[in-house]
Amino acid sequence: MSAADEILDIVDEQDRVVGQSPRGEAYAKGLRHRCVFIEARDARGRLFVHRRTPTKLVFPSRYDMFVGGVVGAGESYEDAALREAEEELGVSGLPRPSYLFKFLYDDGAGQTWWSAVYEVRCELPVSPQVEEVAWHDFLPEAEVERRLTEWAWVPDGLAAYERLRAYRAAAAG
Repeated sequence: MSAADEILDIVDEQDRVVGQSPRGEAYAKGLRHRCVFIEARDARGRLFVHRRTPTKLVFPSRYDMFVGGVVGAGESYEDAALREAEEELGVSGLPRPSYLFKFLYDDGAGQTWWSAVYEVRCELPVSPQVEEVAWHDFLPEAEVERRLTEWAWVPDGLAAYERLRAYRAAAAG
């Protein structure tokens, strides 16, 4: 089964399931669905950053500071977060990611999804999927901040990153 054929739950403005659709159709028609964003840090606290492959259905060849993806039909956000983190990092036995918050991403041009944000510590050697990740590294936060204006980032990841910074600032404040 191709990624475009994966079945997703379609949800409303309150994140209630209102139907199901193949992923490719959900993207093409701008149907609201669910995604997970997992911030992965190594033992030294550096952030996993990667560039998506040019074959990705959404935001090909863009950089991302999260691993993650769509939540399958009937799958919980929590289960999707662990599955996606292990798949994209190429590890097994990862601790269950910790839930932080959820927000509705909407670019105003037909791309909208409920986005659950998690964090996880990955102290295992990573081996990302070559079908999904063209380049990767663990970068210090200051390096990521410097690259925000230099690299082409996925817009939903940037939105999640900005919300995560605000979330952490409020928690520290």
